[in-house]
This record gives sequence, C-alpha cells and structure tokens, in this order.
Amino acid sequence: MTPTLVRQHLPHAGPAPRVDPGARARDWSEIQERMLVPLYEAVYERLETGPATRLLGLGCGSGLALLIAASKGAAVTGVEPSRAERLALARERLLPRPRDSGDRDPGPTRGPSGTPGTSSIPGTSSTPGIPGARGGSRTPSTRGGIRLVAGPPEAAADARTPPYTLITAFEPVGPLAGGDEGLVDMLRAAVPLAERGAPVVVTGWGPPERCATTTVLRRAGGPRDPDGPRAARRDDLEEIAARTGLRPDGSGRVACPFGYADLASARRGLLSTGLLDAAVAATDQERIDKELTEALHPYRREDGTVWMPNVFRYLVARVP
Repeated sequence: MTPTLVRQHLPHAGPAPRVDPGARARDWSEIQERMLVPLYEAVYERLETGPATRLLGLGCGSGLALLIAASKGAAVTGVEPSRAERLALARERLLPRPRDSGDRDPGPTRGPSGTPGTSSIPGTSSTPGIPGARGGSRTPSTRGGIRLVAGPPEAAADARTPPYTLITAFEPVGPLAGGDEGLVDMLRAAVPLAERGAPVVVTGWGPPERCATTTVLRRAGGPRDPDGPRAARRDDLEEIAARTGLRPDGSGRVACPFGYADLASARRGLLSTGLLDAAVAATDQERIDKELTEALHPYRREDGTVWMPNVFRYLVARVP
C-alpha cells in the first residue's frame, strides 16, 4: 500500500471524531499495558525494588507498573496529570472499593458537609461510567502503602512522607515529536521530592530497525504529521537526563514483543496508546482503521494472532 501522507490531507470538514475516553482507557488497561511488563520487571530487578523502596511513578496511567512494585513490597505513589480515565482504572486495581456482605457497590456516601458524591475511598467520587473517577479534586487516594494522585508531582508532596528512593517514568519516549516536554517538566518537579542519589528511570522506544510497532505506526499515517509518531533517536533519554540535571548511571535494553489475539485486538491496543490520534483527527477513524489493518498484515500469523518484536530502552540516572 502507499502510506497516507497525513500532512497532505485537508482539515476534516465533518464533526470531530467521537472517541470514548473510558473505552480507550480500558483498552489500554486490558490489552496494551501488559506489553510493557518485561520492561517494568527488568527495571525493578536491576534496582532491587522491594520493601525498602519508596517509589514515585510519573504518569502512572492505569497502574500496572505500580501494582507490580507493590507486589514486591514497595510503598508506591502514582501521579497522573492528564489521563483521568486511566487513573480511575488504577484506583480499581490498587484501591478497590470495599463491598458489603451482599457484594453490592455501596455507592456514594455523604461527606462531613452532607454533600453526596464522596466514595468510601478518600479522594474519589462516583462519576457515572467511570468507577472511582474524580471530579476536580487533587486529594490523593490512599490505602496502606499506596497513593494515587491526580495532578503533577507537586500534588504528591507530603511533609509526613519521607523522600522517595526511586522515581520511574515508564511512558516510553520516542514516538511523538516534542512529546518529551511534558516529561521534562514532570521530572523537574519530581526530583526535589527524592533523596540524594536516588535512581530516576526514564524509558524509550528502541531503534526503529528493532521495533516493528514503530514501522506499523508510521505506515498507518501518523509520522508524516509533525506531531505524529517518529523514529527514536539514539540519545533521547540521555538528553532528557541532561535537561533535568540528572547524572546518567547505566542503561539497558529489554525485548517487549507486542502480541494480540487477532487484528481487532491489535487495532484497539495500538489506538489506545494515543499515538495515532493526530492522524485520526486529520482524516477519520475508518480510514486509519483500514490503514492500520494493512500495516499489521505482515505481522499476522497463520492462526490469526498478531506478533510484533520490539526492543525498549531504559536509562537509570541519579538525583544529584
């Protein structure tokens, strides 16, 4: 096929594409997020994450990386500044609502002021359609050694909490041109919350020749848009460390193949990343679905499953 050049499309004249953020977040949580588990495990093993670890996860999303760290005994705090739907799913995973003996959802309770909408977990509300979603409040949800915060890292600051011993940023750098600006801002805000010498981990896509998914995303239409997917650069992570005043202290590469039960699951998983949103906005969902299906075809196996080999990088830097 001839790849669509997104920048050559005229602006879409029809209504903006209707994307269900809750459905996208659930696709991320149920299909796509697990593809990065080998990366999470490699980082935690290298840094001996365990009961002595106080972890701050930046852009924690639906919380799978935090769940793995918590299972190793770490005290974890996750901050999510922009993806409320993913954070709601993190609350379902990490801070499940108590249920009564009949296993019924207790529903909203009333706070001290008598106003409805406060759930049994502090800092959450009963937003319809998104269990555990919050309104505008940034009050952390807390239980045991787990905290989830809607907002920037500063919102996780607590005079009663000791400095963090590990900061992670597991949202891979690379596919979006200029996509690391938000990460740099988060790191600059988070570093003062960690103890001196604490490791800070940033991650990124590997070289394009070793990331089949990068090729698929580019063929599906995103990369020709200035804000669409691009190839990872060799020193992306080191540049981010330099810009945030961190001292590099080692790196690694991890194989993270993306495997799906069928083409439909692959499309849903890749769309849930948000890396093709610009292409969808420039054209339409149906066209991108078609191009994504064609781009995935070389990676479809005889049994109908889809398998794409990928390599991701991580950099360990230290708080000065």
